[in-house]
Amino acid sequence: MSVHDQTARITVPQIRARKGGTPIVCLTCYHAHTARLLDNHVDVMLVGDSLGMVMHGMETTLGVSLELMILHCQAVMRGSRRALVVLDMPFGSYEESAEIAFRNGARAMKETGCTALKIEGGARMASTIHYLTERGIPVMAHIGLTPQMVQVMGGFRTTGRDASEWPALEADAAAVAEAGAFAVVLEGMAEPLAAKITARIAIPTIGIGASPQCDGQILVMEDMLGLNPHPPRFVREYAHLGPAIEAAVVKYADDVRNRRFPGQENVYAMRKQSK
Repeated sequence: MSVHDQTARITVPQIRARKGGTPIVCLTCYHAHTARLLDNHVDVMLVGDSLGMVMHGMETTLGVSLELMILHCQAVMRGSRRALVVLDMPFGSYEESAEIAFRNGARAMKETGCTALKIEGGARMASTIHYLTERGIPVMAHIGLTPQMVQVMGGFRTTGRDASEWPALEADAAAVAEAGAFAVVLEGMAEPLAAKITARIAIPTIGIGASPQCDGQILVMEDMLGLNPHPPRFVREYAHLGPAIEAAVVKYADDVRNRRFPGQENVYAMRKQSK
């Protein structure tokens, strides 16, 4: 198939141009089958390091490796054709220096074919964001509640509730925008502060537990589908697949124990007729 016959994937400039326009629809995604389901309905799929907790049962995201991120991102790329796919750089893969961040980021992009990377951190990561974007790696920034800093922060907590925190967070947002990030995730941020930042910076803000005034929203797909027994308080569950899956498994187990093997009824009938 010619590249000209393939569906055009959403680009970084197209996402950046959505500032102040139609809200950007984003969800996390970790495997090919769900990528196919999401592809026509979202603008951005984030292969988030939250997969460590959602897919692998880790308590935090800190144990996620670059190799694991690449493996899941390869699957998402196989299942998607249209959405912009962003790979979350895991803890320890970019903080040491801009050069190491570039080396690991370039590897991730080459091995997966993803369009962009996401890194956590505001002003402290601005020089790295600039270094990457100057060398051809688009960056989505992430400020506010940054899960990779959970040990320093003492847990998962909303940022910006105290007005004394606002100047540093506003400075973080300005720094990543000036450094060349094409969008910034505002996570777990008090609504008035998120709204203020959205109005003041020139790049789109993607909220998660932030203000509806953000330029878009992202949720962990499993939270949104009701697969997390303890979802964050800000999450609206659009489905309740956890109980539905368990009920289906219970029914299946009952059928098997009673030798009502699903899909085998027609086979048995054909065998009887042949005799």
